[in-house]
Amino acid sequence: MNTLVQSGEFEYWEKGQGSPLIILHGLMGDISNFHDQVEYFSSVGYRVLVPHLPLYSMPLPTTSVKSLTQWVKKFVDHLKIEKATFLGNSLGGHIALIFQKMYPTRTHGLVLFGSSGLYESAMGNTYPRRGDYNYIEERIKDVFFQKNVVTKELVDEVFAIVNDRMKAIKTLAISKSAIRHNMAEDLPSFNVPVCLIWGKQDTVTPPDVAVKFHELLPQSELHWIDECGHAAMMEHPQEFNRILEQWLKTHIPQEEKA
Repeated sequence: MNTLVQSGEFEYWEKGQGSPLIILHGLMGDISNFHDQVEYFSSVGYRVLVPHLPLYSMPLPTTSVKSLTQWVKKFVDHLKIEKATFLGNSLGGHIALIFQKMYPTRTHGLVLFGSSGLYESAMGNTYPRRGDYNYIEERIKDVFFQKNVVTKELVDEVFAIVNDRMKAIKTLAISKSAIRHNMAEDLPSFNVPVCLIWGKQDTVTPPDVAVKFHELLPQSELHWIDECGHAAMMEHPQEFNRILEQWLKTHIPQEEKA
């Protein structure tokens, strides 16, 4: 089990040494979603960091994808990381894209899987009904093709969020700011290698979203995982890690893995 590091205002997992991989979780996600990636990549020459994004601790007027991106910049500055590869699922991918736009000299590459930034479908296209545990559980299961990854702990976490009034309001604020920050016009100018890893059965950011990302990003590779929904790193961790490791070996300079 990974131990949380507390440093200043930041709470994060860190394991391994080498070229930094910074993994960003989604709006309804958590750093625990990336256990398999932390364990594997920290063992093969990478410094893996997964910060706990302050989704619910920022003041409401500044709760947005842009302010979350600026927080990530503070995080890498705090750790004195000059350049890193950013990995992001769902909202985390969107933050990685905005980070690339705002701070292009600080990235080696981007890895996006089920990323927002172009189009995403909310849970049932409306905010989940508060107080209805079974409804929440079914909506979460809709996100995954592999239903066995939906644990009671995961459902409990989401249920707690949607039944906390302020967290629910901030969740909606972030969702709306993500829709406003559509990246379509920015992506063609990105001068950075990008790895797209997508579930063929993703219903939140469907396959045509991955195809559009691939068309717009000039240095992108698109990899599909079958029988997989919105969270490839959880549903098919070994296949996900295999694709990612091969891409990293090709695109992240060996001398960076000091």
